[in-house]
Amino acid sequence: MFGFTPEAIVVAFLAAIAAGFVRGLAGFGLSVVLVPVLQLEIAPESSVLVGIVSLFLIGLTDIGRIRRDADTSAIPLTLIALACMPLGLWALVALPTDWARFLIALVSLGAFVLVVVPLGKVVMPRMPAMGLSGFFTGFFGGFAGMPGPGMAPFYLRGRLEPKAARASMMAIFLVVTPLSAAFFIVLGVGSWREVALAAALFPAVLVGDWFGHRAFGRVTATQWQVATALVLGGAAIGALAKLV
Repeated sequence: MFGFTPEAIVVAFLAAIAAGFVRGLAGFGLSVVLVPVLQLEIAPESSVLVGIVSLFLIGLTDIGRIRRDADTSAIPLTLIALACMPLGLWALVALPTDWARFLIALVSLGAFVLVVVPLGKVVMPRMPAMGLSGFFTGFFGGFAGMPGPGMAPFYLRGRLEPKAARASMMAIFLVVTPLSAAFFIVLGVGSWREVALAAALFPAVLVGDWFGHRAFGRVTATQWQVATALVLGGAAIGALAKLV
């Protein structure tokens, strides 16, 4: 199917359901779960493109929520991310496959650390924080198909309520992901078979996302932050363990 092994397809569908649930609950995390698992079965470049296209497709279902709840900080952060995305793509292509797989797993682990480790009284001004978040959102989007870890610390540590933070991250995904996918295809890093696989996985992502949205309405702000942090940590540790 699509030139991938049956084992890879089964792993992809199971990972898509779990990733969809995480994304519906947290507002991000689809690629954080999907890409590290999928890259163990197919090439890192292919798994990254599948994750990017999956993010875009599920983002189309949230346009109404984005327009209603997203914060204006999503606009400058998106523009910075778009400018930095080609650098991440270059790094993905330039690195050997094994190194790419290892570093993609570390991206998730690093985001987990930034979210959960107490920073004490260290507070970064909003503008520099937004600039760094935009840079890493674009870089991780191009390198790992994971814009989420770049923006998650900015929104999870900020003062926005979960509803606005979640919608803001969804808005950034919706703009960044189709342009990132276009870069992959035009430069020959990926092909239409990855796009076809992402489309085939979309129903599974949609089912998981529906359950995640239902769960989001039943948790407090603190529970939401804890859940998203656990998702980042679990996905990263699982991917690193399998690589080792």
